[in-house]
Amino acid sequence: MRPSNVLVHAEPGGVIRVTINRPDKHNPLSLEVLTQVGAAVAEVAHDAAARCVVIRGAGEKYFAAGGDLRALADVRTEAQTVEIMEASRAALDAIRACPVPVIALLNGDALGGGAELAVSCDLRVIRAGARIGFIQGRLNICSAWGGGPDLFSLVGRARALRMATRAEMIDARTALDWGLVDEICADDALEEGLADFVAPMLKQTPLVMRAWKRQVQATRGANPYADARAIEREMIIQTWLHEAHWAAVDRVLAPSKETA
Repeated sequence: MRPSNVLVHAEPGGVIRVTINRPDKHNPLSLEVLTQVGAAVAEVAHDAAARCVVIRGAGEKYFAAGGDLRALADVRTEAQTVEIMEASRAALDAIRACPVPVIALLNGDALGGGAELAVSCDLRVIRAGARIGFIQGRLNICSAWGGGPDLFSLVGRARALRMATRAEMIDARTALDWGLVDEICADDALEEGLADFVAPMLKQTPLVMRAWKRQVQATRGANPYADARAIEREMIIQTWLHEAHWAAVDRVLAPSKETA
């Protein structure tokens, strides 16, 4: 029996832990994995004792290494692109709609779609040696799951555009300075750092946590945000279907095909 790709555990005090459990493959985000993460977070709505959700990747190297290229290799038409994009975005929307704060615990690098997952969360705690990068441009595409508008909202237009167009990997200190993350933890004390970060939240009642999150959701759903997401939707279809994207995918997958 193969291990679950997503692990869910409720801790004392109202912390719900969700772990992407594919460390051997750098925690890639297939639609199946995203759907499982979204479903796990959505269940929190029924847990009156929950105070916050923590999402992390298994292992120490990657929070999530982006979309699962093997699972997406046959998505070649506009209809397929729209279908997979909408389903994946819906999974991250479950995080945005979660009634309590969601924290991304960046145990390692968050790349491409992994960075989109990170910014869909309300807060981010990062290991000192980890990085975050909107590197979709290396595959000749843009963001797809609402991460573009989230990034621009977090760090501002100039920094977001710099990150995306240069496909930069942003280190933990720069991410903190830019407001992209909220706390840095020592490489060998990530869980301890998270516990310190979360401790004040656990002193609040679950109802208070939900009250603050409702206010965040009210600002996040403003019309400019929706407009930006509509533009993102249009552009991922165009860039995903373009031959330049598939040439880049073929270059990435070629070594593994040769050894298969």
